[in-house]
Amino acid sequence: MRKLFIFALAGFLAQLVDGSLGMGFGASSSSILLTYGIAPAIVSATVHFSEIATTAASGTSHWKFENVHKPTMLKLAIPGAISGFIGAALLTRIHGDYIKPYIALFLLSMGIYILYQFLIKRHKELHTHVGKLSSAKLVPQGAIAGILDAIGGGGWGPVNTPLLLASHKIQPRYAIGTVSASEFFVTLSTSLSFILFLGITQINWWFVIALSVGGMLAAPISAYLTKILPINILAICVGGLIIFTNSNALLKYFDSDATITNIIRFAIICAIVILVIITLIRNKKLSFSYK
Repeated sequence: MRKLFIFALAGFLAQLVDGSLGMGFGASSSSILLTYGIAPAIVSATVHFSEIATTAASGTSHWKFENVHKPTMLKLAIPGAISGFIGAALLTRIHGDYIKPYIALFLLSMGIYILYQFLIKRHKELHTHVGKLSSAKLVPQGAIAGILDAIGGGGWGPVNTPLLLASHKIQPRYAIGTVSASEFFVTLSTSLSFILFLGITQINWWFVIALSVGGMLAAPISAYLTKILPINILAICVGGLIIFTNSNALLKYFDSDATITNIIRFAIICAIVILVIITLIRNKKLSFSYK
């Protein structure tokens, strides 16, 4: 019972982050399950089954708060669902950890790029519309994100959200809401693949229920936060989350001293907090100047 409560709390916190920033549920939940020694394929399957409920709740909430750009959602969801089905089938045959360092390095660079765009070139991001997003870019992007999500137990948000933000054509709240809504279709397809290739008896359904309940409770709260938070604050949180999580992933592949590793993590957290405080002060000054 205690373990189920921990998983429910993990689902709540993971969805609070995921629904607010467009990423985090899969990566957070997978990390917790892996610490209990569960095999990667079982972890990914468990997380994706629980995400059927959480992504449905999150997508519906974002739709209600008008955070979803429907054409972009379809261009991501369809190829993502197809590749997610294939990725889940592959995971039952291969070990997904082999490619994680390369994914982490790529995403780390994307997090830095997002911070650069919103801190140094922030004036270009403060638009109120959604520009034309090319299908030639969105379709392969969705396909790659789908297969990485299935193999790694999480990756739909960390791939799609930074790429949408870096396009300069969509506001953070639309990027986050669209990614969250499209993830439902990818999760459904991936879960079906796990049923076919892994078997339904391999899943611990109590873990699935615990993660689902916690995530569904957090979904409307996170969608509301996306609606009210300032654009640049959201972007800094997204970039900071990407940098922190992927720095942790990369640090695991080096035999670094635990003290040095903790110092690096603490420094990243402090830097993000300082950036948020500076941006809040700047926003306040700008609001006064317009009055």
